[in-house]
Amino acid sequence: MRKLVLVFMFFSVAGFAQQDAQFTQYMYNTITINPAYAGSRSVMNIFGLYRTQWVGLDGAPVTSSFSLNTPLNNSNLGLGVSLVNDKIGPTTENTFSADLSYSIPTSETFKLSFGMKATANLFNLDVNKLSQEDQDDPQFQNLNSEFSPNIGAGVYWHSDKGYVGLSVPNFLETNRYDANEVAIFKEKINYYLIAGYVFDLNPTLKFKPALLTKMVEGSPLQVDLSANFMFNDKFVIGVAYRWSAALSAMVGFQITDGLYLGYGYDQETTNLNNYNSGSHEIFLRFEFFNDFSRITSPRFF
Repeated sequence: MRKLVLVFMFFSVAGFAQQDAQFTQYMYNTITINPAYAGSRSVMNIFGLYRTQWVGLDGAPVTSSFSLNTPLNNSNLGLGVSLVNDKIGPTTENTFSADLSYSIPTSETFKLSFGMKATANLFNLDVNKLSQEDQDDPQFQNLNSEFSPNIGAGVYWHSDKGYVGLSVPNFLETNRYDANEVAIFKEKINYYLIAGYVFDLNPTLKFKPALLTKMVEGSPLQVDLSANFMFNDKFVIGVAYRWSAALSAMVGFQITDGLYLGYGYDQETTNLNNYNSGSHEIFLRFEFFNDFSRITSPRFF
């Protein structure tokens, strides 16, 4: 039964549109969806994340992400690089991106950053993981490292208290495995809107509500709402709701000034809940400080 669910899930994606890799704690991994985020924390930031989705369902998505972003000296420029490895069923995608941002002050507290993203995508399909009626069907063949380039852009208005971002990580639509006019995946344009604000409830407690909206042709509108509390600038606990999809719990701990560890758990609210035991996400962030470094935003984002 679980394999049947996987086949249905895979070909539902094939028949409509492929979405970008999904992250519950996107607010710590913003560089993957908005290039204008690069350098916005005013320190060099190294980030690694591992996500296993729908645990117990054969072939369910498994995603690994690594990124580095930093301001360039004392200029208004920021630079970022990232790698996302996304596996689902018989397919594997490796996406390499380079990001460049430029920031201008709009007030004493806010900056407006503009970003550009250049991406190289390597797509692999292992048909041996599919149950083919005709093993010699020429329409089905392994694909190894099929290359496609892309470009994206974003804007990010931010201060040490709040942010609003708009982005399109990929402007170019790409068919995957379109030999003989058969397209397994169609990479459509993904549109993102993010926003959040930090409220100081008292000297030791901060509260941050946040929003992510993702829109892509051929797929339902995705809306993520989250609420996080930070205690003594060290411990974070929060909940999130992905509209008509999942409930999430998040925790994090600032181990040292530069090292932060976070974990998230998703529980499906759809019928998929009957076939899996939830999704797990863990990440580690490390930041390099020097005498001239300063964080311009709280550790929430």
